[in-house]
Formats: sequence, structure tokens, C-alpha cells
Amino acid sequence: MLEFLKVNVEDLEEYMKVKIDAFSEDVRVYGFGPTGYDEMDKLREAIKKFPIYKMVLDGKIVGGMSCFNQGNGEFWLGGIYIDSAHQNMGIGAKAIRFLEQEFHEAKVWRLDTPYKNYRNHHFYEKMGYVKIGETEPRKDKGGFYLYLYEKKM
Repeated sequence: MLEFLKVNVEDLEEYMKVKIDAFSEDVRVYGFGPTGYDEMDKLREAIKKFPIYKMVLDGKIVGGMSCFNQGNGEFWLGGIYIDSAHQNMGIGAKAIRFLEQEFHEAKVWRLDTPYKNYRNHHFYEKMGYVKIGETEPRKDKGGFYLYLYEKKM
């Protein structure tokens, strides 16, 4: 059984292991992961401020996600990640649907994802997101940039 539950302090170690595993492909491709993705102190502070969820399958944390209410019905999907052993099982699609139901007041969802992460592009587009732009390439990160996506509800 798959459940989406808020992360608590007792979950942090297991949650962090899953998050690091989920972003290992980005680290391999780009040489780094999202800013602060592997910093326990940042996660500890974030769970006090924002809705951060764990994806629990048969009692085991297999992924996580966060979102931010930016006001005026605009929400930012801060991250969605599933450990490598549980990808391509439909968990991500269920997670997106969960967030859309949980935050039914959202009129617009936005997110960003790395430019070479073709699997993410396909996934978000399948879920109804449309590419609306790109960030400027970062010279300090070897030209790395992000695609920006949006979904109007």
C-alpha cells in the first residue's frame, strides 16, 4: 500500500538516504545535485516551514516531495524524488495527483527540472505540465540550466 505522509524528525535519516539515492543520477550527469539536497540541517529546518511528504510503500520510505504556496493560487513543486529501486512504478504520477488533491486551491503549479533530464521532461508533460522557459546557463556550474514547467488547473 502506498501512502503520502508528512515527514517528521524521526524519519530524517531514512528520508535523506532515499533523497540522496534519487538524485544520484543527477550527480553522475552534472557533477552535483540540487542545492542542499543532501544537507540534514536544511531538511530539519524545511520540515518546520513547508509541507514535505514521504512516500511510504509497505511501511518503507521510497520517495519524497515538497511544495510551496506562493500565494494567489500559485504553487511551486519544490521536488519530487523516488529511490532508484521504485522508479517507473507509477508512484510519481500518484504523488502528483495527491498534491493536486491536497492543495485543491492551487490554480497554477510550477516547477523546474534539469535540461538533460529527459525522463523528467516526459513525465511532467504526461502529467499535463507545459514547458514555459529556461533559466540562464550558469557559468559556475559548467553551463547547467533548468527547464521551467507550468500546469494550469
